[in-house]
Amino acid sequence: MNVTLLIPARYGSSRFPGKPLALINGKPMIQHVYERASLAKGLTQIYVATDDERIKSLVEGFGGKVVMTGKDAASGTDRINEAIAHLGLKDEDLVINVQGDQPAIDPDSIEQLITLFKTHPGEFSMATLGFQIVNKASLDDPMQVKVVFDNDFYALYFSRARIPYGRDTQDYPVYKHLGIYAYTSQFIKTFAQLPLGRLEDLEKLEQLRALEHGYRIKIALSQVDSVEVDTPEDIARCEQYLATLSAAQA
Repeated sequence: MNVTLLIPARYGSSRFPGKPLALINGKPMIQHVYERASLAKGLTQIYVATDDERIKSLVEGFGGKVVMTGKDAASGTDRINEAIAHLGLKDEDLVINVQGDQPAIDPDSIEQLITLFKTHPGEFSMATLGFQIVNKASLDDPMQVKVVFDNDFYALYFSRARIPYGRDTQDYPVYKHLGIYAYTSQFIKTFAQLPLGRLEDLEKLEQLRALEHGYRIKIALSQVDSVEVDTPEDIARCEQYLATLSAAQA
C-alpha cells in the first residue's frame, strides 16, 4: 500500500496570519510538523501542500518536499484533493492528512491509522483519531472539537460543544477529535465534489460534510493528545509541551 502524508498549510489564517512560519523553540512550526510526521513508519512520501511561496521556500530550505496548490481551496481537504491530482496518486493509495498547526503530532498516531486501513481493507474509506479528554478546561472549549461514536467506533457526530451531555452526571468520558485524517485517494475525490453541508457550515467542521452525505468515518482511539496552535497565545503552551516531551524522551 502506497501511503502519502500531506500537510496542508496556508499563510492567510484569519486568527493567526503566517502561522506555519511562526517560531516554536526557534524552529518554524511547519518544520516541527514535517519532521515529527516523518518519524512515522510506513510512509511512502511526505509533502507540504501550500499556495504560498514563502512556505514553499522555507520547507525546501530544510529539505522538505512541497506540492503547490491554488489559493481558492475551501478547506484543507479540498487542498489535499488538488495535491493528489498534481502528484498523480492512484485511487487505492492511502492519504494521511496532518494539519499544519500540530507541531507535536505523535508519529505513533499516524502509524495507528495506517494499521487500521491495513487490517480492515475495504471496510471504510475515511478514518480519524479520538483522545479521551483529561483536562477539564477543554470540555467546554470550542477550539477543542469533540466526537461521539457508536459501538463499532464509527463517528456519530463532531461538535465544538461538549458531547454527549450528561443530564444527571458529569462523570463520563468525553473524546477530543485529533486533527489527523486517513482516506483513500478515491474518497478524497468524492468528498471534494460534495456540496457544503448545513452542519459543516454551522460548526465550521469539514468532517461533518462526510457524515451529512451518508459516509462513515472510522474512529481509532489514541493514547496521546496532540497540541494544536490556533492563536499566537498557543505558542508558549506548545513550547512547554515540546520541552516536556523532549525531557521525557531523553
